[in-house]
Amino acid sequence: MKKLFIGIDVSKDVFDFCLLDQEHKVISSKNVEENTSTGINNFCDLLQNYEEYSIWICMEHTGRYGSLLCSEFSKRNLTYSLLNPLEIKYSIGLTRGKNDAIDAYRIASYAVTNAHKLKPFNLPVESLQKLKVIISVRDAFVKISVQLKNQLKSLEVLHKSLSVKEEIKMIKAAIKRHEKDILKAEMQMIEIVESNQELLENYTKISTVIGVGKITAIKCIVETENFSKFKDGRKFSCHCGLAPFENRSGSSIRGKTKTSKLRNKELKAVLFKAASSAIQHDKQLKGYYNRKVNEGKHKLSVLNAVANKIVLRIFAVVNRNEPFIKLCA
Repeated sequence: MKKLFIGIDVSKDVFDFCLLDQEHKVISSKNVEENTSTGINNFCDLLQNYEEYSIWICMEHTGRYGSLLCSEFSKRNLTYSLLNPLEIKYSIGLTRGKNDAIDAYRIASYAVTNAHKLKPFNLPVESLQKLKVIISVRDAFVKISVQLKNQLKSLEVLHKSLSVKEEIKMIKAAIKRHEKDILKAEMQMIEIVESNQELLENYTKISTVIGVGKITAIKCIVETENFSKFKDGRKFSCHCGLAPFENRSGSSIRGKTKTSKLRNKELKAVLFKAASSAIQHDKQLKGYYNRKVNEGKHKLSVLNAVANKIVLRIFAVVNRNEPFIKLCA
């Protein structure tokens, strides 16, 4: 059966799409539909005109803008992939000009060229989707709370020379309000985890790893889609930005071995906090940390290595289907 690749460029209000066959021949281009249920229905109706083709839809991972498309495609059992925008950008080389129609063509062209690499996207279960939303809301509250606390400190210093009593009172009330919202979000996350047996099993197992708290555990579950997206701890470490890479070429370039900038910054920060906690409560990791620092290693570099060990422990307890056992008393 002939293959048809469809590239979709998604924006808030509309989505552009381009159709290419396996020979890079343009079947249809410069098509636009509204990013609504009606617009998606029109698009799906159009696909019925190409029943002689095996259809594969590709679009960039755009977060919320593409959520409705993913939901509707999954309901209709359509084959589609979500692509990393950077991967497409670096694959096409030097370019001039940019608009939505061109971007849709480039996505379709990438899909044709890299058809052997494409993997169908499976929409996570509703509980995981809900957890992801609540985590993002909680993180937003945490950032605001930190900003307010910093503002409070500066106002307390200023209060020594200028009366800002009312302003301090307002900031304290806002901090208290946001802390309640953070606690409420965390309680909602725990309720979702406890209502799903598969999520609860993995949450319970990885929570036994020293240094892993409830937020770290839930974020790892969400990011790995309950350990279905990543089966290997080393690949997940690379995704988080914990895996070091060489920077060397010939005899002239001798750069430092360091982690990649292409990483999940929020998750790496959470795992660093887990590592900081672990070296305080795990004698094995504490001994490793002190030994490496005494050898002259930078503290952050060693902390990165400890975080990597925690990731490997998390995947070990999940894959072996058994809780973490502390080796040192």
